[in-house]
Formats: sequence, C-alpha cells, structure tokens
Amino acid sequence: MSTPYAKLPAWADYGLIPLINLSVAFIVAGFVVMLVGENPFRAAVILVEGAFGKGTGIAFTLFYATTFIFTGLSVAVAAHCSLFNIGTEGQAYIGGLGIALVCLSFDSVLPWWVIFPIAIVAAAAFGALWGLIPAYLQAKRGSHIVITTIMFNFIAASTMVYLLVGALKPAGSQAPQTRNFLAGAELPKLNWVIELFGAKIRSAPLNICFLLALVMAFLVWLLIWRTRLGYEMRTYGHSPKAARYAGISETRIIITAMMISGALAGMMALNPVMGDQHNVAIDFVSGAGYVGIAVALMGRLHPVGIVLAAILFGMLYQGGAELAFEMPAISRDMIVIIQGLVILFAGALEHMFRPYIQALFASISPKSVGMQAVRGTGA
Repeated sequence: MSTPYAKLPAWADYGLIPLINLSVAFIVAGFVVMLVGENPFRAAVILVEGAFGKGTGIAFTLFYATTFIFTGLSVAVAAHCSLFNIGTEGQAYIGGLGIALVCLSFDSVLPWWVIFPIAIVAAAAFGALWGLIPAYLQAKRGSHIVITTIMFNFIAASTMVYLLVGALKPAGSQAPQTRNFLAGAELPKLNWVIELFGAKIRSAPLNICFLLALVMAFLVWLLIWRTRLGYEMRTYGHSPKAARYAGISETRIIITAMMISGALAGMMALNPVMGDQHNVAIDFVSGAGYVGIAVALMGRLHPVGIVLAAILFGMLYQGGAELAFEMPAISRDMIVIIQGLVILFAGALEHMFRPYIQALFASISPKSVGMQAVRGTGA
C-alpha cells in the first residue's frame, strides 16, 4: 500500500518547498555558469552584492520589486478564483494609457500629491475595464480566459503603438512616446530612506509606488482572507459546483475577480511611468506581466510570499546587470536563462519535491507513529 501524504504545516508549504525549489534552480544555474568557464560561487557573490551590497543596488532592486508586486498580486487575485490571468501585460499597458491622459492633462496645473491619487484611480479603472472584457466572455460565452487574455495582450500592445505614433506623440518628435511630464506628474523618490541607514545613492528610481505596492498587498490579504467576497472567490476557485450550489453567482464572481486583477495590473504602470521615465513609451511594461505569473506562483498566491518573491526577482534583475558587467562571459541572455530556471522550478515544477516532503512528514507525524505502534501491537 502506498504511503499516505500528510497535510504540510504552513511553514513547510509556504517556506520550505519554495526554498528547496529555489535552491535547486540556483544549483542548476551554477552548472550553467560553469559551462561558460566562470566560477559559480563568485558569480553568486557578485549577484547578491550587485543587488544588496550598495545603496544604489538596493534602491534599484526595490524599484524592480515594486513592479513585480503589482503584477504578482494581479495574477494571484484571479488565481484564487481559478482564473489564469495571462493578460496582466496588456492590462498594465492600458493602465499606462489612463495615467498618460491624467498626467498630460493636469501636470501643468496640479501638484504631484493631487495628480497621484487621480492617476491611481485612472490606472486601476483602465486596467479593470481591460480585464472586464475577457471576464465577460468567460462568464457569458464560455471563452477560455487564457486564450482571450493572451489575445488582449496583443491588442493592447498594438493600441499603444497606434496611439504613441499618432495622437499621443508630440508634434515634431520622432520618438514613439508622449512628451515628458512636467514636475507635477513626477513622483518623489524614496532614496532618502535607504540613506538614513548610512548607504550612499547616486541616482535610483525608487519612489513612493513601493509604499503603494505594500499597501495593496495588505489590502489583497484583507480581501482574500477577511471578506465575504474573498471567501466567495476562494470557494469558486476550489469548487465551482459547490459555489453554485451555495448560491454564489458565477458571472458576478468571475467579472469581479478579473476587474480587481486588472486594476492591480493597471496600477503597475505608475511605477515606471510616473516614478522613472516621466512619459509613456513603447514597451514600458517590459515583460513584467509575465514575470508576475512566476512571482505569484513562487509566492504561493499569498501577499507576503509575493512581496518576497518580487524582491527575489528584483535581485535577479539588478544583480544580473552587475553580473553581466563584471563577468563578460555571462551575457544578458545568460541572466535570462537563470531567471527562466527559477521560473521553471518555482512554477512549472513546483510540485516536483512535494510528494517526497509530504511522505516524509507522514512518516514522522505523531499520528503516523501511533498507527505504526497499533499495528505492531496487533501483530
């Protein structure tokens, strides 16, 4: 008879298994580094020091992490409702359009602390509306959410290209982007917080969107685990039949979950658009929506795990840039391979080691020991 699996404690489910998967990913990445003739231990030191060794590195790591927190939360909210939202990329694009309209309209007449809340609402509204369409198609027409959200990513990207080479491009400019925003649409930096601890920062784009991302993580935790709506979403995600039997409207819960997911994705655009570039350019999302899928999976769909996973991927982005500079044999493509390995083991192969760990816990649990003692007495 096969060994029964034990229900893992929270610390093992949310901490031990992701740590094992991450360790295996970095071990395999170490072999890849060895194949190009470099020392994997030295590469690991450069990677960590590049991300956390100096104030500037820390600021850039947290800047990248801010973007990934938003996209990871977006994916997680939909996933709790058993919806695989791959459209975070497109929803972030359209959220950027909402931000652009607000900033271009009011940056000359309003201060940043007035424009920022308006931009938050605009980004969330535009992202939510872009998520509404696939949600409606899923709820009313049975169109699979994966297919429709992928299609809407391309539609969003094409829409932004059309606008940035046309209506939103300033006269006489050749670059496919809006004009630079005035001071009223530039967010204040948070570099001074890191400098309080004695670190020196030359120039880094870390801004108050990082605080907004942490607030959103807390609000998502409240939504999912402390509200009736969150309970309905988790119920539907666990068993749609049970949810329908309990009187939960399938159409309402799908549309609501996808609109919240789209709103979080749209708010991601605040970080690069108002906090760094101070304009809207083509490809300002830069694949962050797809990274958010890995962040959500690695964080086990929990806001705390998502924040930690986002910081990890921020470290890979910032530390990877330093690694490519210090070790020319490790190109930027190699860094993408390392990131891909983390995504592979934390996402696609997330359950590789789970059966063995569950069997181990089953063999050492008090209940299992008691059952063995009873069997031994009966023999």
